[in-house]
Amino acid sequence: MLTRKQLELLQFIQARMQESGVPPSFDEMKDALDLKSKSGIHRLIMALEERGFLRRLPNRARALEILRMPEAPAAKPAAPAEPRRFTPSVVEGGLSGKPPAPKAPLLQAQDGEGRPVIVPVMGRIAAGTPISAIESQSHTIAMSPDFLAGGEHYALEVRGDSMIEAGILDGDLVVIHKQETANNGDIIVALIDDEEATLKRLRRRGSSIALEAANPAYETRVLGPDRVRIQGKLVSLVRRY
Repeated sequence: MLTRKQLELLQFIQARMQESGVPPSFDEMKDALDLKSKSGIHRLIMALEERGFLRRLPNRARALEILRMPEAPAAKPAAPAEPRRFTPSVVEGGLSGKPPAPKAPLLQAQDGEGRPVIVPVMGRIAAGTPISAIESQSHTIAMSPDFLAGGEHYALEVRGDSMIEAGILDGDLVVIHKQETANNGDIIVALIDDEEATLKRLRRRGSSIALEAANPAYETRVLGPDRVRIQGKLVSLVRRY
């Protein structure tokens, strides 16, 4: 399954090649998808390659080959209006390989009798290079209210190793308290440029926001406050052995 941005890029490349026979440049692709940097285009192209829709030809500038298009016609993307909010929404749901369960609201941790609270698992979150965000609920998990804060919660499966020194490993489930603010040092779900979701530690540097990895192999990203939306704070972690 392609994300909305992946599909938009694939359709744009196909239309440009049918029109002129030449693939568009990275700048043209960036402008067409209204992205802030070419690095976002690079990630989208890599994702399309991994899924077998696109191939880059070696040793040739701007050389792209479309291998296939999605079999089922996709709905035409809606015209952009307000910035798309993460509510929460991350890539590649269906973690267990089963059909996605019907969407359920995020649940309140208010069971005074200690009964398990059902928390929706909303897909996967990058603990590494940020990845495009889409809405996807895959299944649910039962949590003891002792491991939850008051309010609404959702869970995400971690992909990547950038938070290993915080004890968060690839494949772990992180349980997130839904909130739009956080304190310095909290581990948060951050939405970057209304398009990329990532799990990082929050550090404030003057008027800027730093998203800090817990792995020296990854650099800290320092961004303007207008580019980052806090979508929740880590409160619990579930690991299967």
